Amino acid sequence: MNRSTKTVSAITVVIALSTVTSNAWAGNTTTIKLGENPEYGAYLVDGAGNSLYLFEADPLGQSTCYDECAQEWPPIIATDVVKAGDGVVAYKLATTDRKDGTSQVTYDGHPLYQYAKDKHPGQTKGQDIKDDGAEWYLMHADGIKVGHEDERKS
Repeated sequence: MNRSTKTVSAITVVIALSTVTSNAWAGNTTTIKLGENPEYGAYLVDGAGNSLYLFEADPLGQSTCYDECAQEWPPIIATDVVKAGDGVVAYKLATTDRKDGTSQVTYDGHPLYQYAKDKHPGQTKGQDIKDDGAEWYLMHADGIKVGHEDERKS
């Protein structure tokens, strides 16, 4: 190996190592932020702008939506980091363990879900419908269900 080949090999190794290291540190991030709609105001969405819902049948901090329910209402599964986007109260974000071993994102104690019939960011077809035995709602940043603003404490 000549000097030029050794230098190129050393540079290649350094670049490869720095790429692996930066990817390991970066991890995957699940972002919860606010979307807005003229009818509902500001409500929780994921990083791509998909509407997020709470399920009234869930006890605080625990998911009851599995199997067929989870196919129609996919749970928001936490990746390495859960991040509060603009307008979201960071301390209200947490996770809960699902029986399949994954961690589901919760907000103010409510496990979060998407709705399979919402095909595009900003769609809210799951708002205030009864399905799988209970109601589904969008949620404001203060933890109040959309459509139940009168439950806010004055």
